[in-house]
Amino acid sequence: MTRAPHRDRLGDLYAVLAAALLVLAAVLVGRHLQDDFHNLFVNWPPVFADWDPHVGPGTPAALLVAAAVVAYGPALAVRLPWRGLLAASWGACLAWTWSLALVDGWQRGVAGRLTSPNEYLTVIGRFHDIPAALRDFTHHIVSGTPAPWPAHIAGHPPAATLTFVLLDRAGLGGGGWAGAWCITVGSTACVAVLVAVRALAAERLARQAAPFLVMAPAAVWVGASADGYFAAVAAWTVALLALAVTGRSVGWAAGAGLLYGLTCYLSYGLTLFALIGAAVLVLGRRRVRARPAVLALLVAGAAVVPVVFTLAGFDWWQGYRLLVTRYYQGVGGTRPYGYWVWANLACTVLVVGPATVAGLRRAGAALVHRRTAASAPVRLAFLVAVALLALLAADVSGMSKAETERIWLPFAMWLLPACAFLPRPRAWLTAQALLALLLNHLLFTGW
Repeated sequence: MTRAPHRDRLGDLYAVLAAALLVLAAVLVGRHLQDDFHNLFVNWPPVFADWDPHVGPGTPAALLVAAAVVAYGPALAVRLPWRGLLAASWGACLAWTWSLALVDGWQRGVAGRLTSPNEYLTVIGRFHDIPAALRDFTHHIVSGTPAPWPAHIAGHPPAATLTFVLLDRAGLGGGGWAGAWCITVGSTACVAVLVAVRALAAERLARQAAPFLVMAPAAVWVGASADGYFAAVAAWTVALLALAVTGRSVGWAAGAGLLYGLTCYLSYGLTLFALIGAAVLVLGRRRVRARPAVLALLVAGAAVVPVVFTLAGFDWWQGYRLLVTRYYQGVGGTRPYGYWVWANLACTVLVVGPATVAGLRRAGAALVHRRTAASAPVRLAFLVAVALLALLAADVSGMSKAETERIWLPFAMWLLPACAFLPRPRAWLTAQALLALLLNHLLFTGW
């Protein structure tokens, strides 16, 4: 009776060891490539960061939050009422993300993040006439055109920049408000994932995953990058669709479609969330067959944002084609695919942590040895596997070379629920917390 658990623990350790070796290889090979050929354009490969051991005003809070979640998180996740758990998870995630961001100080860790030369706030003044800016948007994507957009603006559809323009118009201008927006909204992604896991698999599994969604090393990059905000929008897309295919009201499908349309206009690469949405439809196929309105509302909702931007003069397809040109004009055309296609996965290990690596191994085992496709663990494993497939599709595309620890946050959020399969959660939570604290205190993770 004790052999199977023992084999499982050994399997977990082997998986984590393999992931650690992948990270080590990415560091050593990356260091060689950067020092000898200068073709990676990152100072601490594979992560876009600088070696900078430091402490800051957020350090005491980060240690306290980590200790509290490790000590009390698993028990509270079981005992709290469901809505109380959602509120507590969001609050703890906010505390964890804010404290990690403030390890770098207010200016360097929050207020200055979105005001650097490649970031969104640098072009707010060019959107004084929003319709005209949208009509003209594609004329400034390619390098060499008049007044080309900075990298992050050129690399995304205009809804990303427009978010910060509208914040500025609402009186919430400046880097501080922009950083607060990304952290506050981005931290809701953990709630969205919990809602979806409960709807599609089981409340028990959602409760077991909750502390890991809070204590994710991904919080290092959620605070404060726009990709944390994108991750939340994408996560709520999946959560609302999960409610539509499992709940009483199919109206949630319209909201899911609306958010999916917005997701595609925040980041070109997040169109891959269609794969995760398809997984939700497969898991809820009985209700979808019984209520065809789910698909109709989903499609109708998904059309809203594209129609609005198209009528305003922005051509998504043209923007994407021009982005590909811009990408290969810059460092994306120099960074070697042969390194990043696997080093990106090492970045992902750092984002999701060792617990998720072990959880993914167990999720894979649940799929291979499934007794019934209707069981909650198999349903969760299927959802996580499709999220991993979407991430791998982004990887092989060649349009994500470096900085994926930030860019792939939306996909990483859906790998974290695999931690629900793990026994001894406190030990794994400790490993997650230590990794995040080390990353944030030894490196300055700029972007």
